[in-house]
Amino acid sequence: MNTSIAVPSSVAEKVAFTADFATTETPLGPFTALVDADGAVLAAGWTSDAENLRGLIHPTLRPTQLRQRDSLGDVTSAVAAYHEGDLTAIDPIPVRQQSGEFLVHAWEVLRKVPAGSPLTYTEFAARSGRPDATRAAANACARNAAALFVPCHRILRIGGALGGFRWGLPVKRWLLDHEG
Repeated sequence: MNTSIAVPSSVAEKVAFTADFATTETPLGPFTALVDADGAVLAAGWTSDAENLRGLIHPTLRPTQLRQRDSLGDVTSAVAAYHEGDLTAIDPIPVRQQSGEFLVHAWEVLRKVPAGSPLTYTEFAARSGRPDATRAAANACARNAAALFVPCHRILRIGGALGGFRWGLPVKRWLLDHEG
């Protein structure tokens, strides 16, 4: 499985580049993914607003332009397959996100949470190596730009309450039921 790739912000320079995006219809409505030139997902979510997704990307990775495509190849296929029931279709898709050391590590940990086995924020903090940092773990979920591919929807509050989700609690509930 490919994991998040960090580019140290002290090294990264803002270079003008174009990212491709495509929107796929799903049972939850439109799902859009933005990818880097090498096919790594930079941002994704249940929306048709690619510009909004672009704004979620760390400034050192944010494309200066977007180019719409009918398909993103493996990424589009994985989105369709996941929504049709192949819950592991998203696992091999590369993702690229940037932030501080803990958030990048936490996103890598999220990619290893299996479908159908949600964790609490407390359990996620412990798996991320900071058992007392529940708020930091929740922040990793909130700042995740690559929804679905970095499955923050698999993190719940103690007692099973859904908590928050950028794409809405009905979407989170559907995803959890779909994976259950």
